[in-house]
Amino acid sequence: MTTADKAEELAVDALRWMRGTARDTAGGGLGWPVAPSDDDVDPMFYNGTAGIVPALLEAWRHFGDDAHGDTALRAARSLADAVDEHPDDSLYFGLTGIALVLRSVHRELGDEAAGAAADRALERVRSRFDGTRWGELFELMGGNAGIGLGALAAGDPGLAVRALEPYLRTAETTGRGGVTWEFRLGAPARLHHLSHGTLGIAYALAAVGSATGRGDLVDLARAAVADVVARDEDGPDGFLVPHSDPPHRPDVVERFSYGWCHGPAGDAQVFRLLRDVLGEPSWQELADRCWHTVTRSGLPGRLRPGFWDNNGRCCGTAGVLALACDRIAEQGDSPDFAGTLVADLAAHATRDAAGARWSNVDHRATPGGLEPQTGWAMGNAGIARELLRHVRLSRGGDPRYAFTWPDQPAVRGTAAQATEPIRPVGAEVTS
Repeated sequence: MTTADKAEELAVDALRWMRGTARDTAGGGLGWPVAPSDDDVDPMFYNGTAGIVPALLEAWRHFGDDAHGDTALRAARSLADAVDEHPDDSLYFGLTGIALVLRSVHRELGDEAAGAAADRALERVRSRFDGTRWGELFELMGGNAGIGLGALAAGDPGLAVRALEPYLRTAETTGRGGVTWEFRLGAPARLHHLSHGTLGIAYALAAVGSATGRGDLVDLARAAVADVVARDEDGPDGFLVPHSDPPHRPDVVERFSYGWCHGPAGDAQVFRLLRDVLGEPSWQELADRCWHTVTRSGLPGRLRPGFWDNNGRCCGTAGVLALACDRIAEQGDSPDFAGTLVADLAAHATRDAAGARWSNVDHRATPGGLEPQTGWAMGNAGIARELLRHVRLSRGGDPRYAFTWPDQPAVRGTAAQATEPIRPVGAEVTS
């Protein structure tokens, strides 16, 4: 059995365990709890039902098995039912992410009801905007930046611009030649990276600004990135910026991280986007510096208890694998480091007759084994999706995802293909 075959088998086991944790909902739908012991299903993208759908679509495409597509359709019914009651509006925790997933099910599987529910969700988001923000969070995961990205990807550029314009009047100039923002109302710390910090806002400003012809948003993105670049402590070859200043929750949060959320694996995604929308080679140089730091950090070794004890897409090994595969597809990087990451995921999986799953530690002063989760951020959905993409790349297949989440740029060189329908392996194409 080849290495790719073993990774594919692991992904199959992960999907089996994930599908086995689903709960029937009203009207023939399916929903997922954050963890199997939870009583209720959760619709959010971060660690609930919406985040399961990308893995199902990836499996549908990868294997050509309509069972995965049918499960995605049933998940969409559950999400549609949640639209009128869900209290949050954000990309990762709320209606914007749910709307984007529903829109993707409509686009990929032709489900008109999912498309109508996506429209309804975005209208609710629009109606709850106070002119500046939607809630306490003011960043990519839970605030305006993510809502702008999600609205743009879901086909609503007007809402995307409205979400991003408040950053123009709320930016704080720094002593480093750039700007930043509070990530949460009243929080003293300023976070710097993709998930909750300055770079996540910069990503959204650049993406929405370039797509809508708003040069003022793009210029503000440049100023935001300038502040973060000035904080680098691993130059000139690497790139490593602290989590936050002043340090946010230093009792449980490490000063430096390396993953998608608060480290160079995520920072590189910002630089890849700027490279693509601005056409300037210097951004690729910064992305390369991020990768230099990641590959020399000691990951995926368990650096300290409670720090890199995470396999997930948000804060752990699977998120680094996503960037490794981007680099293989775009630049022909050696597959060796990606192979190391896949081997580490295999080594830390719990596997039995129910399938495969992972236990993660996240932001805990006293680490201990946590219950495996089902979803995107810390669970099976995010890991299985990256494993399947890695398998395809290993076999010379398509580097695209079944649908690209808006905070990870599509692989350069395949943008012209992005308008083509993505059909599952073996699907018959007619004209």
